Amino acid sequence: MASLIFATLLSLLLLSNVNAYPKDGFTIDLIHRDSPKSPFYNSAETSSQRMRNAIRRSARSTLQFSNDDASPNSPQSFITSNRGEYLMNISIGTPPVPILAIADTGSDLIWTQCNPCEDCYQQTSPLFDPKESSTYRKVSCSSSQCRALEDASCSTDENTCSYTITYGDNSYTKGDVAVDTVTMGSSGRRPVSLRNMIIGCGHENTGTFDPAGSGIIGLGGGSTSLVSQLRKSINGKFSYCLVPFTSETGLTSKINFGTNGIVSGDGVVSTSMVKKDPATYYFLNLEAISVGSKKIQFTGTIFGTGEGNIVIDSGTTLTLLPSNFYYELESVVASTIKAERVQDPDVSEDVSCFAFAANEQLTIFGNLAQMNFLVGYDTVSGTVSFKKTDCSQM
Repeated sequence: MASLIFATLLSLLLLSNVNAYPKDGFTIDLIHRDSPKSPFYNSAETSSQRMRNAIRRSARSTLQFSNDDASPNSPQSFITSNRGEYLMNISIGTPPVPILAIADTGSDLIWTQCNPCEDCYQQTSPLFDPKESSTYRKVSCSSSQCRALEDASCSTDENTCSYTITYGDNSYTKGDVAVDTVTMGSSGRRPVSLRNMIIGCGHENTGTFDPAGSGIIGLGGGSTSLVSQLRKSINGKFSYCLVPFTSETGLTSKINFGTNGIVSGDGVVSTSMVKKDPATYYFLNLEAISVGSKKIQFTGTIFGTGEGNIVIDSGTTLTLLPSNFYYELESVVASTIKAERVQDPDVSEDVSCFAFAANEQLTIFGNLAQMNFLVGYDTVSGTVSFKKTDCSQM
């Protein structure tokens, strides 16, 4: 009887979020890290320096892959590119505490650094203190929220649920699994409050995280991601349009949820998602890459046999390809463009970087190749759509 009552209450709480904002969804501004409007803007950096820094940090945003191998107005949020990564502004708790975290389609859990912080990276903004939130609640080991998280474990002495996530460069976060209110801004409307959202309260977080960020907002396909927790109310749809991080315009990008996340009109091309493990990642089929009139057929993959040979990921900077295919692509590009090859992107501002890299562990469609495209995800119909767009004009 107790479990039935709990399940009924949980269903009612989830349904309350369905009606928490307009049915047409919401839209949130995304501020690029290198935009003059960004709090992290460094006017002394050149475009080539920003590119170099983004490439160096690309390893961090391979996220859990390496770890897995080893073992009219819709919802929108502010996303700021943090040295090649995009950050999203939300608030957690009651009263709401602003959180600036990496928005990433290659991970699921929404987590932030929390007090008390036993072993944490230096964070510029104040840490979230769960004791100050009237809506914060740890979840038990037997709860549906704990069972939904693959990276969860249980504390036998307190019967509370905890998590551990290790990223591709050995950065990691450990903490408590909890539920709390997540508040998101909405263009042209008052903020949207989403109750009983599953979050991670990180008490041990170390690695290459930037002091300006407060954690990660997972936009992946797993059950604990922001997208999945909002699934019914946004009908599984979201989209983003990434302004190039070399832009000096100071204009903002957008991330759209619900109806505004639909990508339609002339010039739209769509491809099917491929469902396979792990559910976090959005797998697509890469058939070929064309350079001028030459089409290079893609044959290699590290994701096993069958379909789903590449992952689209907003958190990875470069597009990563198997070595044999990469070097064939590099050779065709070099013979086509007839430009002088240089090794150091700091040589001058006239240098254009080849935003692809060879990798035998990962095949990823990175964010540099997605810039100035409106990219739409429909997790219900299982498609990803692309539309060439001047994202600065969105």
